[in-house]
Amino acid sequence: MNLAPRRPTLAGPSSRSPVAPRTSPPTSSPSTPARLIRFNKPYGVLSQFTAEGKWQGLKDYIDLPGVYVAGRLDADSEGLLLLTNDGKQQARIADPRFKMEKTYWVQVEGVPDEAALAALRGGVQLNDGPTLPARARLLEPAPEVWERNPPIRERRAIPTAWIELIIREGRNRQVRRMTAAVGHPTLRLIRAAIGPYTLQGLAPGAWAG
Repeated sequence: MNLAPRRPTLAGPSSRSPVAPRTSPPTSSPSTPARLIRFNKPYGVLSQFTAEGKWQGLKDYIDLPGVYVAGRLDADSEGLLLLTNDGKQQARIADPRFKMEKTYWVQVEGVPDEAALAALRGGVQLNDGPTLPARARLLEPAPEVWERNPPIRERRAIPTAWIELIIREGRNRQVRRMTAAVGHPTLRLIRAAIGPYTLQGLAPGAWAG
């Protein structure tokens, strides 16, 4: 998949009526057509319908009965989150055994050289074992993405850069740990795609499907 570093097309605001918390996985029904929702998750929103502490829940953005999160995205990360009412589809998206590629745009501290990118491509050693080989490249020019609220904390004397990282795993905070392992801490993390599904046409907080 070749994602151009361009601004996703802005769309109208999403529905924001609250819905009941989701507590169990979806079950397929012959009478209910499968539905897949693409959601551009803003910073500060959990990958669940109920809020916790300072973090918002999905119920503040999505008012749809019977859909559940397929995979997760940390509250301090942004970008594509998929939801579905179909259990088999949920498993295909979320289960690492199916090895669906996930594409991330990562703003990092410093400018990675070819050695750092090669290390990401070959797999880096984390405290829970080595990562699988990945695809990594500098995004030049930087992607024209929306402003984050709150903005990232940048150190004036240290430049930043954007990389595209494509992985097939789903470990806890994996991308952040990978960039830190090669000397470039993550400042901002946007998931741009999951398999064939992208953020195209979605403003932060908007959904379609």
